[in-house]
Amino acid sequence: MTELRFDGRAVVVTGAGRGIGRSHALLLASRGAQVVVADYGAELDGSGSSSEPAQQVVDEIEAAGGEAVACHASVAEEDGAASIVATALERFGRLDAVINNAGISDMHRFEDLTIEQFRRMIDVHFLGTVLVTKHAWPHLVEAGYGRVVNTTSEGILGAQPMLTSYGAAKGAVWAFTRNIAAEGVERGILANAVCPRALTRMSEQGREAKGQQTDPEVESILARMKPDLVAPAAAYLAHESCTVNGEVLVAGGGEVFRMTPIVTLGISQETLTIEDVAGQIDAIMSTDDARVPPIGSYAR
Repeated sequence: MTELRFDGRAVVVTGAGRGIGRSHALLLASRGAQVVVADYGAELDGSGSSSEPAQQVVDEIEAAGGEAVACHASVAEEDGAASIVATALERFGRLDAVINNAGISDMHRFEDLTIEQFRRMIDVHFLGTVLVTKHAWPHLVEAGYGRVVNTTSEGILGAQPMLTSYGAAKGAVWAFTRNIAAEGVERGILANAVCPRALTRMSEQGREAKGQQTDPEVESILARMKPDLVAPAAAYLAHESCTVNGEVLVAGGGEVFRMTPIVTLGISQETLTIEDVAGQIDAIMSTDDARVPPIGSYAR
């Protein structure tokens, strides 16, 4: 296959100062993209701020012969999101793709979480994704082309404890992705999501919060969970050759696979009672002959 490159394309990557976002930015730049490295430089819980992480990544890209610009801004603030998009237009004169990767972590059991903690998670993960995309959208529509890559999580599946606020916010990101995918396709804009599996500051915090002990087998698995093994999936979804829309690719440790909703065959009858549902719950729940609901249509 011909090498997939981004020459002449400008891409915004949020949360690009460290971890997974940094890997996205480095890979894109190495393939010719002009990259806006957007990062607020906050701590894991969203507190604090520093311009250093974004600038360090820009310096790294430029040292390798690439082109990038730093933007120190919060995606959770209207002005911050606007400035991220404006940076791409002012520096590169265009915007072709957005990778919404910025995020924070706050792992607690549901009963210990405050409403303010829920709001902060929604503000950064969900509304941060919405705000950056909202400011980018008119430019993508005008160009008749664009790629939006959002970051969701297997936390939306209830796969692990202590992810109530995080998983809920990421679930909103997933729903947002599906809906803008339905709207954008007729304008040449495709929207998808990546679901990372990588060892980062956030995942390390999770292990500490759950009191996980060091285990040789676990350590062997974690050693393969490098952020740079997530980046190829995100970069493909941001590339002009990408044709999928409204999908989620789980990527990590060299694996990439699809995560998607299904609709079961269920039951269908003219009248329905509580007892009908109870008596046929196995048929309702059976995944035999289940189907994937297409973008832009109802499930049935």
